[in-house]
Amino acid sequence: MKLYCKVAAVLLCLGALLLLYLFVGSAEEPPPPLLRGAGDTRWLPVSSGPGGRAHPLFAHLQPVRAAPEEEGAAAAAQIPKREPRLSRNPGKRSLARGKFANVRPGEQKYLKELPSLQWMHLAVVACGNRLEETIIMLKSAVLFSYRKLKFHIFAEDSLKPEFEKKLREWPSSYTKKFEYNVYPIAFSVGNAQEWKKLFKPCAAQRLFLPVILKDVDSLLYVDTDVLFLRPIDDIWRFLKEFNSTQLAAMAPEHEIPKIGWYSRFARHPYYGTTGVNSGVMLMNLTRIRNTQFKNSMIPTGLMWEEMLYPLYQKYKNYITWGDQDLLNIIFYFNPECLYVFPCQWNYRPDHCMYGSNCKGAEEEGISVLHGNRGVYHDDKQPTFKALYEVIRDFPFEDNLFQSLYYPLQSKFLDTVHTLCGRIPQVFLKQIEKTMKNVYESRVIVHMANYRY
Repeated sequence: MKLYCKVAAVLLCLGALLLLYLFVGSAEEPPPPLLRGAGDTRWLPVSSGPGGRAHPLFAHLQPVRAAPEEEGAAAAAQIPKREPRLSRNPGKRSLARGKFANVRPGEQKYLKELPSLQWMHLAVVACGNRLEETIIMLKSAVLFSYRKLKFHIFAEDSLKPEFEKKLREWPSSYTKKFEYNVYPIAFSVGNAQEWKKLFKPCAAQRLFLPVILKDVDSLLYVDTDVLFLRPIDDIWRFLKEFNSTQLAAMAPEHEIPKIGWYSRFARHPYYGTTGVNSGVMLMNLTRIRNTQFKNSMIPTGLMWEEMLYPLYQKYKNYITWGDQDLLNIIFYFNPECLYVFPCQWNYRPDHCMYGSNCKGAEEEGISVLHGNRGVYHDDKQPTFKALYEVIRDFPFEDNLFQSLYYPLQSKFLDTVHTLCGRIPQVFLKQIEKTMKNVYESRVIVHMANYRY
């Protein structure tokens, strides 16, 4: 009898220790967010694979909010009570008002990165057969950005209904992240037909953005053949790095002067030692509108709009790349007005087709890909084409790693015969980091919605 009593006492002690261990463990780790599969009413926990990636078994699932009638039961069953208790109204989460006083240190770093209310303005000019390129560029912008975007699309009249149709086809979870306007092609000074034929169809329109978009303070302009491999929020932050005289930012046309086009062939003034490329151009439009620019035409300064046509008339027989050449001439005479991006913010075939020469991309990966010379549509640079096709074919609400990153890795195996294809890490490093951050931010926000 005494032996039975001792055994029972030992078992009771072990049971008490086990309950204490389980209670402490559940208090240290937050409950996993819930996922619901398409057409499935069962709740499943997130399962992570190596490196924080979604396990392939759950790759087709997307984080969703609990249904109103289930939310109370799920919260009561899985979430320890906290004081003070925050509102459960999903319309009053108020992330920006700092109500997450009890957020754990491991979660706080993500909540600090949640969107602010400031809009980011993105402009593009599309004429001729550039509709698809433009839509894929806008898609890459929406996929990875956090803050809301305003698209300013300048297009021929025939393309306006096509843009509206394509953008309406996107799922509501993405259309709520942006607003857009489609503007007609318009030139405020000089001969409109002359401007329209300068270099590529309608490309000169970008010169008139400060004049047309009078209510916009700052703007990112990109060519149609650009793809964002990280949030626009990151390039937008360069505006805060402008000094008191800088009003625009562009990347160098080349990294090595001896192979640069401007340093070898230009017959007009150009910025710096290699010139700048205007395919990605961040602008403080307010400063541009209010600045008097030094020039080679008159001893005094000229305002932006009144300078454009005389400048074109003077140099039109000497320029090759149209509006980009005019911008190089402007910043040659006003170098203090330009901020120069690192090359990974405007990465082109020239950065790898003769051997890798963009150190920033080698260290950090490509931030903005610029597939100029039509490389998305031929087989000369299959690495660029692979990125374009994968983003084009990605279904909006699929898992980023399963439906975008892994197919991209597979396509890159077929590009190793090219110099650009031999450095896949340059193309993959930043987009992998971006997708991981997007995935983690969605999971953390989802967890926060359940915990508070």
